[in-house]
Amino acid sequence: MSVTVGRPVPKFSATSTAGEISLKDFAGRNLILYFYPKDATPGCTTEGQNFRDRYAALQKANAEIFGVSRDSLASHERFRQKMGFPFALISDTSEALCTLFDVIKPKKLYGKVHIGIERSTFVIGPTGILLREWRALKVPGHAQEVLEYVQSL
Repeated sequence: MSVTVGRPVPKFSATSTAGEISLKDFAGRNLILYFYPKDATPGCTTEGQNFRDRYAALQKANAEIFGVSRDSLASHERFRQKMGFPFALISDTSEALCTLFDVIKPKKLYGKVHIGIERSTFVIGPTGILLREWRALKVPGHAQEVLEYVQSL
């Protein structure tokens, strides 16, 4: 089962650099999950920096944000510290969250196909309903688009 816009997101819990979190922890707030392929790679670094630079505005719009990848907590903590991210990163080494949000896809790199995370962002509303999704997105302008969306809610 994967998520669908307009439907409740199934309950989940995950391990983050801020400890264990679950969907119910964010009742009454907008929750943004952005899935990215790998810590400390150029596109993922830029995406994280773009969300970092809009974090205060996202908080003001009643939103919390988490980055999600299959990297370890140790890798996430190094990445978060180095980039000065004020938000936590979720380590989904089991791919449970990636599977729930259906972001594991075949990808082509240098002519070879491998399985990885398709860059995607999801906004879950205060009552646990999936409000919006962006799939196979491009980094430039994306964080601003997400911010403008949650400000419009």
